[in-house]
Amino acid sequence: MSAFAAVDLGASSGRVIVGTVDGGRVSLHEVNRFPNGPVQLAGALHWDVLGLYRGVLDGLRAAGREAGVLSGVGIDSWAVDYGLLDRDGALVGNPFHYRDARTDGVPDTVFATIPAAELYARTGLQVQPFNTVFQLVAAQGTAALAAAQTALLIPDLLGCWLTGARVAEVTNASTTGLLDASTRTWATDLAERLGIDSTLLPPLLDPGALLGHVRADVGLHGTVPVWTVGSHDTASAVVAVPAVGDDFAYISCGTWSLVGLELDRPVLTEASRAANFTNEAGVDGTVRYLRNVMGLWVLQESLRTWNEAGLPADLPDLLAAAARVPALTTVVDVDGPAFLPPGDMPARIAAEAERTGQTPPQSQAETVRCILDSLALAYRRAVRQSSALAGKDVSVVHVVGGGVRNELLCQLTADATGLSVVAGPVEGAALGNVLVQARAAGVLSGGLADLRAVGAQGLELRRYEPGATGGPTDRQWAAAEHRVEGP
Repeated sequence: MSAFAAVDLGASSGRVIVGTVDGGRVSLHEVNRFPNGPVQLAGALHWDVLGLYRGVLDGLRAAGREAGVLSGVGIDSWAVDYGLLDRDGALVGNPFHYRDARTDGVPDTVFATIPAAELYARTGLQVQPFNTVFQLVAAQGTAALAAAQTALLIPDLLGCWLTGARVAEVTNASTTGLLDASTRTWATDLAERLGIDSTLLPPLLDPGALLGHVRADVGLHGTVPVWTVGSHDTASAVVAVPAVGDDFAYISCGTWSLVGLELDRPVLTEASRAANFTNEAGVDGTVRYLRNVMGLWVLQESLRTWNEAGLPADLPDLLAAAARVPALTTVVDVDGPAFLPPGDMPARIAAEAERTGQTPPQSQAETVRCILDSLALAYRRAVRQSSALAGKDVSVVHVVGGGVRNELLCQLTADATGLSVVAGPVEGAALGNVLVQARAAGVLSGGLADLRAVGAQGLELRRYEPGATGGPTDRQWAAAEHRVEGP
């Protein structure tokens, strides 16, 4: 039996999970969970990266106490955000949070130098205002950037603090807007044209490489290797999709929802760019062809708003009440810019409903139902568009991540897409993290299909069929799509 520590960092919490591989089966056990969230400082939004690192260290020590000897550590997290290191390896400033407003208007500045079509043809990345390339352009002229020698994405930064290695794992590097989607190498010429010093970009490593070993002062037993995994949490989650065959779509559903397909080559067409789909690197040379959907963030912020106002906001009770609200009463475009920053989501939903000529939700339950219907509608669009743009048929949708627990959302997704939905695992990113580590350490072997077969052993999966609960028809979903666009 071999034990691996998966460090899995999300936008609202981090966790360290011990994965044991025994007889071709993986078992997961969470040993530490710690909060994560933005910190407002001098008008800017940052991450508490040192607090995250403390949580990681506490978790690794707990993992060591539980397992005795660890066969490896792997780190995955969200994308795009980075820390700057000076020539001595010291952190220069506090890493910015991707929801900070400093990149407002920056994409247009970038496109004035490199047209959007040209940038997409090279990097294949959908336009999001927080993409790393836009963040680095926004940072130009600052003292922090002037002092920096290396830019490391969040999992690479934590890996550096554990091992001393300054490298970039390719799945997360592919979210920067500075990686060539076809060659999987840095597009240094694009960086230089934008005034970004390309020497900031560290050497690239694929998932499954040895990054280094955990520093002795961390206090783990023995010499513990740190393996690169799919360090973008979605890349790890896709490894854990319990798919049989390749005709599947996936939804990695958490604070964000990443909706798309697994391909063997990027889709860099103008139609793909116009539809704002992204081509991100996956494990074993695959491409994660997907669209970012706002995800459960809108629901999380609504709950926070109600709690701060002293209103009851018990999620199970609200979901039960939302299930009794007539379907598609009100729908909004959850990917609209109004829903990106923190704030009063119920008020924003009401404003968007009025803008599109609909009656705003009149209760908390109606607001929750609006959010879930709107998410399912966004999933429908993303699944159908990705299938058409990639020329790939889809017969099933796999949902992984925390959204698996939301039974109403899973059923609405089946209704909206017209496809069977298989929900599970909940800890998809951690499972994929462990599977890649175990193969790197020689405990497992084979390709993605083999890893998925191992990961699927013992999973509790639930299947949802379209129309099983008498939900809206395909025609009603199509009509709702038109309502989102407004008059």
